[in-house]
Amino acid sequence: MLSLLKRTNLSLVVSASLVFTAPFASADVSGKSGGGVRFHGGNEIILQGFHWNVVRTAEYNWYNILKNNAQQIKDDGFTAIWMPVPWRDQSSYDAGSGVTFGGEGYFWTDFDKNSRYGNDGQLQQAAAALSGKGIKVVYDIVPNHHNRGISGDGFDYPSGQGHYRNDCFGCDDGDPFMDGGSDLNTADATIYNRFKSELINLKNNYSAGGYRFDFVRGYSPERINAWMQNAYDSAYCVGELWKGPSEYPSSDWRHSASWQDILKDFTNSSKCSVFDFALKERMQNGNISDWRYGLNGNPSAQWREVAVTFVDNHDTGYSPGPLGGQHHWALADWKRKMAYAYILLSPGTPTVYWPHMYDWGLHDFIKNLISIRKNAGIKAWSNVSFKDGVSGLAGVTTGTGKKVVFALDSNLGSPNQVTSGSFALVVNEDNGGIRVWMEN
Repeated sequence: MLSLLKRTNLSLVVSASLVFTAPFASADVSGKSGGGVRFHGGNEIILQGFHWNVVRTAEYNWYNILKNNAQQIKDDGFTAIWMPVPWRDQSSYDAGSGVTFGGEGYFWTDFDKNSRYGNDGQLQQAAAALSGKGIKVVYDIVPNHHNRGISGDGFDYPSGQGHYRNDCFGCDDGDPFMDGGSDLNTADATIYNRFKSELINLKNNYSAGGYRFDFVRGYSPERINAWMQNAYDSAYCVGELWKGPSEYPSSDWRHSASWQDILKDFTNSSKCSVFDFALKERMQNGNISDWRYGLNGNPSAQWREVAVTFVDNHDTGYSPGPLGGQHHWALADWKRKMAYAYILLSPGTPTVYWPHMYDWGLHDFIKNLISIRKNAGIKAWSNVSFKDGVSGLAGVTTGTGKKVVFALDSNLGSPNQVTSGSFALVVNEDNGGIRVWMEN
């Protein structure tokens, strides 16, 4: 879910000439990092399996589309799919108002699985088809807010009993969504247990292999960890923390911290990976050379491995269909291919947005980058170094098998300006604006 407040600039300073070689602690048998973060070994390549307007462009049929494309998604190299919110959403919008809202799942009614994406049976079939192809099914979970006050919705709790944020002073531990009037109090035992039971239900009956937690600024990261521990401790998880330093009160240490510090603090407490809004902020507001300052470019492997990188998503980017979706923080078109080259050939867990992959002509380009990533053995924790003294962004990522050198909008002349070895040019796009070499 989108953040409603103003974005701020990243203030982190990192030496660009460092070779980032911090040691990596191998994942345990449940896919946790050495620090206990549920990142599944750093091997995932995630497809965001929807966009904002799917409920309008493929209403009641999206699950069928996912089921029928399970083999394609596997063949394209994805290991996981971020599914839409699986719950019934009866919200609506006025098509003439200039607002595209209604039915997407982010203002859900209850845990009924008959939604505008399809019915309960279609969801089970789609999830089984994807899981059957070895694709991890990661459900979008929205604990903070729902469409309150629909009679007979199964979540129609009365006021004044501590189930909602507004029931008592200080009975919730995060930011309100809008005015907070529809915010659930996730600290309340009844609400907490309802979500715990639902996470178990998604695991047992809907092939869940992980969860994406929405709007995590609205509830404590410790609560996420408790849900995971008590529902599905070995599952993958990632949180959406879209909140810049200046959005915190001046009395909060995060007000003067970097985006990276804020994101890492979340993962320390939630034990989930986190979307790399430090990188996204630099993509939006910095030069291409500044992309090195994302969480995925941190000198420490323990920071890089928790970053989930992305170019755009259903909130930030454009979508096919009415009004182009939300596009609250969309990357400029001319940067898009370079951005995918960077996130797919550098540390972090990359996420690819469905319209970019399957609607807008980037399929073959992205598929080739995924293949290069896999052949080189690039992981979320892989070492990366950047070349100073050249234009744009140039660097080398060291995978478990091979090194990959990238030059984005750069005058880099040769991969041997960055590292030693014998290399072959494997990508040369946009008149040399995107060049990639892989070690022979």
